[in-house]
Amino acid sequence: MTNSWNDLANADIFLIIGANPAENHPCGYKWVLEAKRRRNARILVVDPRFTRTAVTADRYVALRAGSDIAFVGGLIRYAIENGYYNRDYLVHYTNASFLVDEQFKLPVDGLFSGFQPDKNDYDRTSWNYQSKTPGRPGILPAQVSADPSLQHPRCVFQLLKQQYDRYTPEMVERITGAPKSEFLRVAAEFTGIRAGGDMKKTGSLIYSLGWTHHEVGTQMIRCGAVLQLLLGNVGRPGGGVNALRGHGNVQGATDIAVSFDNLPGYIRQPNAEDLSFEKWMARITPGGTKAPGTESFNYWSNTPKFAVSLMKALFGDAATRENSWAFDYLAKPPAGPNWWSLPEVLAREKTVHGLFCFGTNLYALMASAHRTFAGLKGLDWLVVCEIFPDETSEFWKAPHVSAEEMKNIGTTVYRLPGCSFAEKPGTMVNSSRMLEWREAAALPPGDSKVDLQILARIFLDVRALYNAEGGKFPEPIRNLTWEYAIPERPSAEELAKELNGRALQPLRDPATGDTLRAGDQLPGFAWIRDDGTTAAGCWIYCGSWTQAGAQTKRRDPSDPSGLGIYPNWAWTWPANRKILYNRASCDLSGKPWDSTRALVWWNAKKGVWEGPDIPDFKATSPPEERMGPFIMNPEGVGRLFTPVNALLDGPFPEHYEPIEGPIANPLHPSQSTNPLGKKPTGPFDLFGTYSQGYNAVAMTIRMTEHYHFWTKNNPMNVLLMPEPFVEISPEMASEIRVSPGNFVKVSSARGYHIARAMVTQRLKVLTVDGKRVYQVGIPFNWGFRGISEDAHRTARTLVNNITPTSCDVNVRTPEFKSFLVKVEKFEGSIA
Repeated sequence: MTNSWNDLANADIFLIIGANPAENHPCGYKWVLEAKRRRNARILVVDPRFTRTAVTADRYVALRAGSDIAFVGGLIRYAIENGYYNRDYLVHYTNASFLVDEQFKLPVDGLFSGFQPDKNDYDRTSWNYQSKTPGRPGILPAQVSADPSLQHPRCVFQLLKQQYDRYTPEMVERITGAPKSEFLRVAAEFTGIRAGGDMKKTGSLIYSLGWTHHEVGTQMIRCGAVLQLLLGNVGRPGGGVNALRGHGNVQGATDIAVSFDNLPGYIRQPNAEDLSFEKWMARITPGGTKAPGTESFNYWSNTPKFAVSLMKALFGDAATRENSWAFDYLAKPPAGPNWWSLPEVLAREKTVHGLFCFGTNLYALMASAHRTFAGLKGLDWLVVCEIFPDETSEFWKAPHVSAEEMKNIGTTVYRLPGCSFAEKPGTMVNSSRMLEWREAAALPPGDSKVDLQILARIFLDVRALYNAEGGKFPEPIRNLTWEYAIPERPSAEELAKELNGRALQPLRDPATGDTLRAGDQLPGFAWIRDDGTTAAGCWIYCGSWTQAGAQTKRRDPSDPSGLGIYPNWAWTWPANRKILYNRASCDLSGKPWDSTRALVWWNAKKGVWEGPDIPDFKATSPPEERMGPFIMNPEGVGRLFTPVNALLDGPFPEHYEPIEGPIANPLHPSQSTNPLGKKPTGPFDLFGTYSQGYNAVAMTIRMTEHYHFWTKNNPMNVLLMPEPFVEISPEMASEIRVSPGNFVKVSSARGYHIARAMVTQRLKVLTVDGKRVYQVGIPFNWGFRGISEDAHRTARTLVNNITPTSCDVNVRTPEFKSFLVKVEKFEGSIA
């Protein structure tokens, strides 16, 4: 999320697409309504369903699930065609002027240049800028050829124009089912704020799982970023690309590397080809560059500092320069295996004997419950830490498991009594990147314990076994730092301090003369060193717990700026900065584009950037140096075009049909789907087509009344929404002869799901490429465990009995938001 929840109140217009925040983020959505009240902001909602968010909208447009890139691509075309952009922002703050390699080819036939059919992959060499130093290797040459006039046919802007020239209003209607007239109204309103290049107004783009849960989810988000960069909405109050996180601490889990391919602070995991620390750093540290007319801060060039300090935090004195900071202690997985492929690995290979499952209901979450079942039953042991019995800890009780099959399951399951978020202290990190400390509301009941204690006991016992018995490669276990006052009970405060980081030796800042003593907490990540003198568990959290104390516990509600900054309420990463890339909120001279929403500005007398927000910039760099505002990109500018290996499936977002879709891709029927889409071929990886009788496009949805899975054990939530349903249109209900409350059977190529029919006009019948297309919404909240199931016996099947196993090639997110099903009246008995 580039901005913050509070900052949404500064927007003049919203495009909410791929999200239903009124339903799923009801507390945060108040800031959108506040913008409507204060600024008369317009709310545009684009969604397959007329949602609770759409109820509040000034304009709502229905589209087909999975066709969002076509819709947003049409907005990009509309903005370019009408000149709705600011040239200064485009030329100086994005890579619009950069020239692209002559060999690069747009995907007119559905394939970008460099496609290798035998490998089902791309040679991405041509996905690069033209260099003034021909033949220089690497993603970012020392100097990039550019055309500030934006007229050169190989400049990014002209290629962008050519890429989306095919996304006409007629094509948008043909692909998405959104009527041309309605699309044009949204286009005129959202992009029209930039008419004549005017920069007074800002528009906010809001998305959530409706964009991430697709085979092209990463490219959907990229498409939104391209639109916002084109319109000059990034880095500005009331603007940005704003990802809404569904759980209070999903952002924090991501920051601390819940993802399989990251280490804390988004440091990229080493792989099997990184034979040394130096080679690892060379691979993941972007080289410095000086783009034409632009100095680049390139803050990721500090990656070695962050990595060395992380290793010192992990292994302490055992991490030395002589042993390459204990680099050999890190796991270096080969390319391929990841969380999405875990069930397949468990089922097909016998290399994994046990699995720890903390804080996630794996069986109910993974794509294809049958595939996950096959993996879990192949384990020797499974450890589940939860607050209630769930589907994962009782996976053998799934309705499809026969008594005979149950006898043959040899997995020993250990269920550990964890406690809820309300029963333990610590920080929660919300969508705004805000680390906010909360105390426990109650003590854990009975034998349940906080996760830190459970994990500590497991680790200490494992280490004791290594110390007593030896074993293969014991060093990482023996040398892991564990400097807690009570080793069996690490405190959340100790962990928070460890993540912030501390000085291991006396330090001095040569620029300011400030000093730190050995043991002092680091004031911020500018103090992090690559020489072993600092230890920081997560560099982006550096500054959250300083020598002055826990910044996360601050509770000063004052907001002098009136912009929702609240500088002394808790702490926001990075550096307590509320809006990322905020140098872009000013023009080339350093003056705010809109003086009524001044975020930062250049003070020529003091020779420094200042303002109510923390400048996301080198504070002493004057405007005439033309340093780029996008300091995390080595180019220093925002990327309309992503070079080389930034994304695996294309430097521009392109519309591809879902693996299961009702039509062939009108843009290129011979290459309908993403050529790099992850479509596995195991025994449970079955896919259907529209011609096989699957009569609807299905999407998983969520609801306010149930918080994912555990609230089905809460009597109040069960009373509010006691049993599952399938949301269908009146037209579909009439066709299949179903009345409200009847049971329906929803089948896919993988299995079936039975629930009651909710017949509602919130779902429109769309005309897509000449075909009449039904859509259905299926809540993702029930399974075969919980009091609602005990009471009603109807919620016996999981929704992921029917979801596909295809996933995004970049991040392995499953395609839960667009797949084919057959809906029919169910007249059998509910066992």
